[in-house]
Amino acid sequence: MNKSSKTKILVEAAIMIALATVLCYIRIIKLPWGGSVTLLSMLPIIIFSIKHGVKHGMFASFVFSLIQFGQGVMDGLFAWGLTPAMLIACILLDYIGAYSAIGVAGVFRNKGFAGWIGGTVFAVFMRYIMHFLSGIVIWHSIGSIWEGFSTDNEVIYSLVYNGAYMLPELIFTVIGAIALLKIPQTKKIITHE
Repeated sequence: MNKSSKTKILVEAAIMIALATVLCYIRIIKLPWGGSVTLLSMLPIIIFSIKHGVKHGMFASFVFSLIQFGQGVMDGLFAWGLTPAMLIACILLDYIGAYSAIGVAGVFRNKGFAGWIGGTVFAVFMRYIMHFLSGIVIWHSIGSIWEGFSTDNEVIYSLVYNGAYMLPELIFTVIGAIALLKIPQTKKIITHE
């Protein structure tokens, strides 16, 4: 890969990261204890990963995860009353791990349309898994301090709570990916066909 190609990919990554960041601020639904349904905020990173592969997708999604962590800090992450160990776990699972997982969307990119949609579903599912694990490990253990936040079964709690925003995110993101990949002009740009 020549220097011009590397520069082009970096510029494209920066644009997609910026677009994803802007879309994060357009929240359709915001849950009371974290998590929200956004206006296709994962789609730019997913499209970038489909176009350039998992290696570049993971780079872009990692940078995006750092931006999401910054947004979490601005939303009061350090004021949530977490112990140092819980705070580190939260940063690793809910921010770095969850948002970096989006970069795997390009894993099936050579399988055509079904692979692109399959990669999209896989990436969103991997993000959900990270939030699910966080719900079990971190949030259930402090959930009882907030009325209505807890259940006796932390697996069910995490499945339901994180599913409440990740399922709509998955549906909207897949619909957005299908729409973009069905338009001949955008399909050609994304897939080089």
